[in-house]
Amino acid sequence: MSAGRTLTRATVAPALLLVAWLAVSLPLLLAGVFRPGPAIALFVPVAGLALWLGLRSRPRGAGDGGADTPDPGGLGSVSWWTTGAVLAVAGAFLVLQVAMCSEQIIVRRDPASYVQFASWLTGHGSLPIPRMEWAFGGDDRALEYAGPAFYEDRGSIVPQFMAGLPIVLALGGWIGGTQGMLLMAPLLGACCVLAFAGLVARLVGPRWAPAGALLLALTLPMLWASRSTFSELPALVLLLGGLALLHDVRTEEVRSARAKAFLAGLALGLVVLVRIDGLRDVLPVAAFAGLLVARGRRTGHPLAAGLALGAGGGLVEGFTLSRPYLRYLHTSLDPLLALTVVVVAATGAMAVLLRWGRTGPRLRGLAAAVGRGRLPDAAALLTVLVMLAFAVRPLVQTVRRVPTNPDDKLNAYFIEQVQRINGMALDGTRQYSELSLYWVVWYIGVPALLLATFGAALLARRLMRGRSPEWLLPYAVIVWTTVQVLLRPGITPDHPWASRRLIGLAIPGLLLFTVFAMAWAARRVRRLGYGPRVVRPVAAGLVLLALVPIVITSGRFLVTRTDQHERAAVDGLCDRLGPGRSVVVVERATADRFLQVVRGMCGLPAARTTSSARPADVRRVIGRVYATGRRPVIMGAEPGQVARYGPATRALALATRQDGRTLDGPPGSTWGLTVEVWIAEPPRP
Repeated sequence: MSAGRTLTRATVAPALLLVAWLAVSLPLLLAGVFRPGPAIALFVPVAGLALWLGLRSRPRGAGDGGADTPDPGGLGSVSWWTTGAVLAVAGAFLVLQVAMCSEQIIVRRDPASYVQFASWLTGHGSLPIPRMEWAFGGDDRALEYAGPAFYEDRGSIVPQFMAGLPIVLALGGWIGGTQGMLLMAPLLGACCVLAFAGLVARLVGPRWAPAGALLLALTLPMLWASRSTFSELPALVLLLGGLALLHDVRTEEVRSARAKAFLAGLALGLVVLVRIDGLRDVLPVAAFAGLLVARGRRTGHPLAAGLALGAGGGLVEGFTLSRPYLRYLHTSLDPLLALTVVVVAATGAMAVLLRWGRTGPRLRGLAAAVGRGRLPDAAALLTVLVMLAFAVRPLVQTVRRVPTNPDDKLNAYFIEQVQRINGMALDGTRQYSELSLYWVVWYIGVPALLLATFGAALLARRLMRGRSPEWLLPYAVIVWTTVQVLLRPGITPDHPWASRRLIGLAIPGLLLFTVFAMAWAARRVRRLGYGPRVVRPVAAGLVLLALVPIVITSGRFLVTRTDQHERAAVDGLCDRLGPGRSVVVVERATADRFLQVVRGMCGLPAARTTSSARPADVRRVIGRVYATGRRPVIMGAEPGQVARYGPATRALALATRQDGRTLDGPPGSTWGLTVEVWIAEPPRP
């Protein structure tokens, strides 16, 4: 196998495997039979088919019996040094991240919530999660069953998020238990690096793929996100892999191109199953598919079909299994759904007008005239002006959000706590979104951002002139998503937490433009008549110029471990509780952190007391639990909270480090984290 073929196939294989796993797992989950036997039995043949269709290369003109092309995807001559360097970067990244992998199991923020979601799927294979109120003698006015990221809805517990990532984590859980789920994060992160290198190789050139992989791998958001179970990881693999597959379609004969276009559309559509806001990211793909149909390209319909199938599956899952979550997001989701309808309708109208004999030639003529005029230069200038606008935004705007619901109020309280710790003025309504471009600068540096801006401006002019068509869809997706993220990050603004919004596509997209600008500069030097002795140092210097600020920010984080020892602590808690118990948590923070942990990982019924509950109510519940033949356990954060019901025993003591939190500067040191759980086993009344 040639080096080019190896590089091309290795960089899209993760996306194809994810597509196959999600495609077979979603129907099983919807049917309530997501178990390892049927899932793996279906996955093996579907994955084989997806890899065969997505990795084979049948170049145009090769005929039905044509052999694989030596450079699938049109990469040209690729050295083994290039392919080996990309694989080495991804491999080294994986090893480092496995060693530094966090253990976020106790529910404080999203990674642990995803693990608990996946833990339930691993053991039960269905949703929703039963409240198990029978274990407390039935419904009682003093008890509740919900917690952060786990809603109480229609007599059951519904996890907050989309099911895509938990479905992926469940495979790790079946293979290696909780540790297997946690290690899926480094694996997905390495796949992100590999997929990004593949897109760089296709769009910029294979020689630049190792540099692209290294730049992304060393950014703090990539290092940080791939040590914990974040949904941005599988979404990015699907997005980059889908774009790479669509690029490969350009050199394929009709049947092979159709198959790859369908798989690419399916990969891009399934982003919605992983992240509901992925619907926004793939809107340009819908318009692109319509453009292909309008131009009579045979890959347009398969791309549209795959996109619709993947996104439709995500929406079905969301509105059937994650409806409370979507209901919570309605203020942002409803406009997005309306925009989707408008884009699809406009795309259909565009396709009709371009194919209609009366309007098609005129519209194509208008597009050609635009390419010959001054609009391409204006588009390049507009790109620079948009970046300047984001740069001056903090001078003219302060973004605030007035809390309107309990979650918003809790978020405002959290921001005030971070402000207090950092010695800042207290204002829980501050969102700091006006600093979004500066967030990017913290993580990739000024040189990379300037190069990215230049590269984006240059590509805008090229595309307006009808050149570099292979960039059209990647450029549209990156620019559309990045502008949306910078305008409204929509995330609690402490760092490095908020950087997860950037790693979804903004930072990889900007780094792609950065590498493109580097390659353009190196080519310009070559065209001036200079040979390799000059061009290579120039190229290396540009890479180093971008790499140094990235390493300065992420260097201290490279070997910093956070959120350790949680797995052993939870295992010890479960052992201490033992079987046959019904757990009642009487303290808010402990209930937030451990209610689903006890329910999902310890396999015990768990409930929390309401804010109005009194000790007499708790004693009544204790009696009702004994009446069911089970033993009650009262749980809290301090011995005094449980001692009134029986002898207090410390069941969990955890001392570890957590990520620090900054609001107006790059993240720095870590913070200490101490968690204690005390329990009491009340005597029988």
